Amino acid sequence: MKEMKTLIVDLDAGCETGITIQQILSSSSSRRIQVLRRSIQPDHSVTFEESLSATVLAYRPDAILLVVAPRSVLPARSAIRHISASPAKAPVIVVSENGGTGEIADLLSVGAADYITTPVRPTDLLPRIWRLVRQGAEPDTVTAGLKEKFGLQQIVGKNQAFLSEIHKIPMVAKCDAGVLITGETGTGKELCARAVHYLSPRSGYPFVAVNCGAIPPELMENELFGHVRGAFTGAYVSQQGLIREADGGTLFLDDIDTMPMHAQVKLLRFLQEKEYKQLGSPKTHRADLRVIAASNIDLENAVENGRFRRDLFYRLNVIPLNLPPLRERRDDIPTLAHHFLKKYAAEFGKNVGNFSAEAIAIMVRYHWSGNVRELENVVERAVIFSQDDVIKDIHIVLSKLANIQAASSGMSLKEAKARAIERFEKDYVEQVLRANHGNITKAAHAAQKNRRAFWELVRKHKIDVSEMRSNPL
Repeated sequence: MKEMKTLIVDLDAGCETGITIQQILSSSSSRRIQVLRRSIQPDHSVTFEESLSATVLAYRPDAILLVVAPRSVLPARSAIRHISASPAKAPVIVVSENGGTGEIADLLSVGAADYITTPVRPTDLLPRIWRLVRQGAEPDTVTAGLKEKFGLQQIVGKNQAFLSEIHKIPMVAKCDAGVLITGETGTGKELCARAVHYLSPRSGYPFVAVNCGAIPPELMENELFGHVRGAFTGAYVSQQGLIREADGGTLFLDDIDTMPMHAQVKLLRFLQEKEYKQLGSPKTHRADLRVIAASNIDLENAVENGRFRRDLFYRLNVIPLNLPPLRERRDDIPTLAHHFLKKYAAEFGKNVGNFSAEAIAIMVRYHWSGNVRELENVVERAVIFSQDDVIKDIHIVLSKLANIQAASSGMSLKEAKARAIERFEKDYVEQVLRANHGNITKAAHAAQKNRRAFWELVRKHKIDVSEMRSNPL
């Protein structure tokens, strides 16, 4: 690549951060970085905005570092807008003493490519600049394919609370700031993390996902950082660790609230220094990767209770994404159900393309304690057992306990009991009929009822006996 031109724009001439950045870039071992630092100093004939635009246009940099301070002469949002409007197209990296979640999201939305908080470290700054410049130099021919395979097309829904979080993903993907995804089990946290990765400049590098809760506490540090041969009893071969495996890409730490304290300390140090040591080795290794964390509990509450480090929480929670449970997205249930129906009909080669109104009604009323993952499992099972081109209510097999909880919401004890008995009665009659291949006489005998009474139950619950005969389970 040709020499990279980097422009440092100080919005506060008295801030030391710009000087620090200039020293870092100038002392870099790479000779391909040309550094220019300018403070915005307008005269009586030009505004701050005009001075900024003129500086950018005159230098035509490959990357711009916008240094923001409390006494900045121009708001960062306005500065980014003017830079973006200039003919010199270059990624803007905002450098600030501190940034709240709202400020970071706002600046990313108006065109910032990344956001760095001070103190600025060489091991953090240089890889970010090079990555953004390389991305801008490559033709944008793969983005559509990445989106289709790994990105937002896999995230289905129209619920406003859900979409308000999902719409942040393209902006979040552009920067390297920490992301903490919260939500109940099955809400799609890993899918969102994958979308962030595959829409980011790191998409050509590994996405490594690990469930912290599945790793014994005493092995967590070893899994993250690896070990050398002989580090402990039984360490006959070296292991590189997840950090090394994800180098250049993204490490997704699910259920991070289960990570033991000693591993939290080591992870925090790595996030700060981009350096780590393998167990049993004095050698320091460096890795450039992004960490996305997820939890199904209130991590801030875990901090207050002393179960999670406060400094690590703030490091991870730069940009929070909170995914609502499916019971708060009932308007999305039909859309999601049809999405999974299409997926599994194609996978199993089944000619089934729709749900009956009764099947949709059952799914919309259901509590979905397992969220989207549970809905997907229910639809997959329905597709497998369906012999028709329509999924009917008899194919929607739900958890009885959760179904009773949903049915009893807002009802008196008498009403809830009657509803539960009604549902149990229908499920029982269907089960007995299926076991007897739809034969009314045999099913009535198995239920210890006379044939006439059993037939009345079949009619009462509108059970399709012919379907039972052709599709016994």
